[in-house]
Amino acid sequence: MRPVLHGDLVAAARALLCVPRGQRWRVARDLVAQADAADRYRRRLGRVHPGWGNGTLMAAALGRPCAPERRLDDPDYTDCLILALEAVRHWRERRWIRGDAQPSPGEAVHHSP
Repeated sequence: MRPVLHGDLVAAARALLCVPRGQRWRVARDLVAQADAADRYRRRLGRVHPGWGNGTLMAAALGRPCAPERRLDDPDYTDCLILALEAVRHWRERRWIRGDAQPSPGEAVHHSP
């Protein structure tokens, strides 16, 4: 997956708002996995993935229905932002455990309870 920026998280949260609450964690992980797969596709074939875009989380998210961005005092929206961040962290931790990547200097690996 390409580097994750603020706009990627906002786009993912907007997509998650359109998903029933009980399915959001799975969809958040799916978005991250699709962005990663699209990035590998782009690097291997030199073109964007037809369904998941250019390897950014934003491209994967914007390929789905998205709600308008909301204010940060909206609890449903902030829950979706947190899920997007957690899905990215989960993906990074799995890569580190598999040995596909290493934490940056000073970056701690957080394990979910």
